[in-house]
Amino acid sequence: AYERTCRYFARKTNSVVVSVGYRLAPEYPYPTQFEDCLTATVHFMRTAQDYGVDPSRIIVCGDSSGGTLTAAVAQALGTRRDLPKLRAQILIYPYLQCVDFNLPSYQQNEGVPILLRERTLVLGLKYLNKDLSVVEAILNGSHIPEDLQLKYQKWVSPDYIPHEFKTRGYKPSTTQPLFSKEAYTVIKPMFDTVFSPMLAEDSVIARLPETFILTCEFDVLRDDGLLYKKRLEDHGIKVTWCHLQEGFHGTV
Repeated sequence: AYERTCRYFARKTNSVVVSVGYRLAPEYPYPTQFEDCLTATVHFMRTAQDYGVDPSRIIVCGDSSGGTLTAAVAQALGTRRDLPKLRAQILIYPYLQCVDFNLPSYQQNEGVPILLRERTLVLGLKYLNKDLSVVEAILNGSHIPEDLQLKYQKWVSPDYIPHEFKTRGYKPSTTQPLFSKEAYTVIKPMFDTVFSPMLAEDSVIARLPETFILTCEFDVLRDDGLLYKKRLEDHGIKVTWCHLQEGFHGTV
């Protein structure tokens, strides 16, 4: 599905493009996918000169769940001293957080193909091989204990979404949902930063390379990209942002 896209990138940018054929769930459970991507990236960084590539100019890139993996790989490499520093990361409409499925973009685009609001969560639970009975509780925001809610709201909040992205219909929540310990127990792995890179500590975010983020207006994940952009910029990381006003998830 991606060979033509990769060939296009290689031709248009005069770059060597390495596409990682990571193993897929459910046959290979999470976090195999991340481990495959990290292993391939580390190997390429160590052998880049064999392919005529300058090791200081390596960029990681991915779209959708590939954007999640890209963000997680970039975070993992930030602490490595045995490898060259990544030149940049490219995140194309990435999934980045499991805290709030009621952000403006989730409300506005809940029924927009191909990534419906509920489908986003169902795919995430299947990826983790978790029971789907907790979908409703998570969509309502009942899956987060109060201490984590307080911690994460400084990074994941509709308050950080610019006003112009709320004009297409958005109703802020007026009540605090009742916490469901059952839902939290089931989806606890979702708070891992490999699954939700947005939730990485500030010390990790501060080490990230220059970043390109692409968001689409008609995409439930639009606000994940906007919030990550803010986090990076708050730490002085240069971000190039492209927003497709008519774009939708999968538009690449």
